[in-house]
Amino acid sequence: MSKYNFDEIIDRNNTNSLKYDFGKEHNMPADVMPFWVADMDFRTPPAVIDALTERSKHGIFGYTDIKEDYFKAVYDWYKNRFGFTVNKEWLIITPGVVFAICAAIRALTHEGDGVLIQRPVYYPFSSVIKDNNRKLVNNSLVYKNGRYEIDFDDFEKKITENNVKLFILCNPHNPVGRVWTKEELTRIGIICLKHKVIVISDEIHSDFVYGGNKHTPFASLSRHLSDITITCTSPSKTFNLAGLQLANIFIENESIRKALYKEIRKTGYGNPNTMGIISAQAAYEHGGEWLDELLLYLSDNISKTQSLLSEKAPKLKVIEPEGTYLLWIDFKGLGLTDKKLDDLIINKAKLWLDGGKMFGEEGSGFQRINIACPWSALNEGLNRLTAFL
Repeated sequence: MSKYNFDEIIDRNNTNSLKYDFGKEHNMPADVMPFWVADMDFRTPPAVIDALTERSKHGIFGYTDIKEDYFKAVYDWYKNRFGFTVNKEWLIITPGVVFAICAAIRALTHEGDGVLIQRPVYYPFSSVIKDNNRKLVNNSLVYKNGRYEIDFDDFEKKITENNVKLFILCNPHNPVGRVWTKEELTRIGIICLKHKVIVISDEIHSDFVYGGNKHTPFASLSRHLSDITITCTSPSKTFNLAGLQLANIFIENESIRKALYKEIRKTGYGNPNTMGIISAQAAYEHGGEWLDELLLYLSDNISKTQSLLSEKAPKLKVIEPEGTYLLWIDFKGLGLTDKKLDDLIINKAKLWLDGGKMFGEEGSGFQRINIACPWSALNEGLNRLTAFL
């Protein structure tokens, strides 16, 4: 019997929730059901709530920083879950992964340098490259037989032809749900080493992996690859802590680490969020059992979604997720334009999903749906959708 109640419906309205309280600002109907932004509708583990409550009772929230026990909690999590051993001097704390990626782009490239991504991919990757006046270079993922693959020849070609200095790896991949294998990551690493490309490895979804798949931290593949890697992690997705704004960035290479740290100092960012530290340490020390049960619940949500859509909307194709709690669904079988598809989903089904084109042109005809919510809510949303197909 489950120790945690993931079926509980928790009212998130009027909490300044980006997911629930800003539909009007995004021109959404008042009665739309949100399944878009990547946070969960589950409470964080009880141990985290207890730790935050106890800290709040103290009543003083001055400047804070991490001590050895914080690093030990993070170290133990990555060592025990992934066999990834990190050193304390590698760690830089930032307000988030995207913040760290922006800082790395500015620290390690010049305006006009190429930065490579693999679309369809998490849309801030594109915007932070362009906003920092770097050249966006795209190695499109190949959609083949319902699964995404990497075109390695094109990957290397794009690097050599576009003066690529930096590659942003998304693993597990958002939105297509791939958990890249050790062999795939090794091939990427060989090419990047050959052409002296630094790798920013966004591994924020690393704790959400299903079936026989296994997350491999890119930097753990070899000492040579660790030397060119910025590993971006955070407890924010895993334990639903995004609003507390804290990420753990690991960099073994001292010169890269110093360059990033210098760039971060230029932003004026100093000590980390007090509650971010408290929540992250409590989550990594006491949240393992909660996460294991959550993964079972999410796996069940995925299976139920696949069964329901197979029965009621056979023209839709759910891309089998190897990781993340974000399902990538192929709607092209309906023969609708992206505009008409969005209109059907938003104004007829009254659902708020993420349209595929925001992840790049390669996402045309797709939609991303967040399944990290109680099944009763997800079931209602899916039935709203199928009723209008």
